[in-house]
Amino acid sequence: MIRITTGERYMLDGEAFSELQNIPGGAHVVRICLRLLVALIIGGLVGLQRELTHKPAGLRTHMLLALGTALLVVAVEEAGIDQNGLMRVVQGLVTGIGFLGGGAILKLTAEHEIHGLTTAAGLWLTAAASVAAGLGQLPLSIIGVCLGLLVLSAFTRVERWLGHHASQDAANRPPPSTTDKPQNKLDEDDGD
Repeated sequence: MIRITTGERYMLDGEAFSELQNIPGGAHVVRICLRLLVALIIGGLVGLQRELTHKPAGLRTHMLLALGTALLVVAVEEAGIDQNGLMRVVQGLVTGIGFLGGGAILKLTAEHEIHGLTTAAGLWLTAAASVAAGLGQLPLSIIGVCLGLLVLSAFTRVERWLGHHASQDAANRPPPSTTDKPQNKLDEDDGD
């Protein structure tokens, strides 16, 4: 209930406004903002690298993923949920990011190639580093994303070199054999 008292000040009574009493102080707000900002930077760095290399999941996708992941972890921690509850939330995040990454993977059956594995791994790295940032492990999250960026950028040349040799090796292999035998009764041609 809101009551107007002398001097036109508002007083809060009742449980309807009890959440307002839980607003954290200045240093605590700065700590929360720093965690979320580091998560945004993590998402921005990985997303920028993916954007510059013209990959499907780019800057905004990675930034939103990072912010959402860190926000969820910070919110759970701020709600005072115990360590077991926090770990269940992290497990759910890992599973959910796995599904998101699975959606980024595309198998092209005509070319017998799978695309999007690195994009999926980048999404997973972004989420993992954001969980660390959300938990206040800022140095760990920054080191992890820097190592991830090193893998994404510097190892591209190594992968191209290995790919050249792998494609030469694949060209010398015979294609997979196909059998003319039917796989089951439904595949049999009954002469119609």
